[in-house]
Amino acid sequence: MAIAMMSWLLAVPLLGLATGLRCMTPIAVLCWFAHLGYLSVQGTWASWTALPISVAVFTLLALGEIVNDKLPRAGNRTAPFPLTARIVFGGLAGSIAATAMSGPELEGALLGVAGAVFGDFAGFMLRRDLVESIGCPDWPVAIAEDLSAILCAIFAARIVAS
Repeated sequence: MAIAMMSWLLAVPLLGLATGLRCMTPIAVLCWFAHLGYLSVQGTWASWTALPISVAVFTLLALGEIVNDKLPRAGNRTAPFPLTARIVFGGLAGSIAATAMSGPELEGALLGVAGAVFGDFAGFMLRRDLVESIGCPDWPVAIAEDLSAILCAIFAARIVAS
């Protein structure tokens, strides 16, 4: 029971945090886990995540977001539209994770949203401060942020799949 609660309280907000860093990465990771049969979503509303088209679409969106983030024209992630997208996808990822763990979807969505908001603002401020304090170009810090989002999402999905 305690292990399940800790898994719940760690994995779902961590998926949200990763969504705050890279909006499409956690949903792509969840789709891959579902497609490979690691997430128990068969016969639920979230069964669409296991479809090959979902894996393809969200993987391409995640890769596009990673590339776009390095371009000079990339927008501010704390602006209303990008923040709203992170909130929506954080909630979706949390709800999918909750479904896979046979938990309440609403609580999963709320934990995912909280993690996404935190990840959005913390990631923005940490990246900005690192670039200023180190005095390096933005792209190496952005790549480290990409890797962090990917690893956090995989780690969280692995906990959910356990």
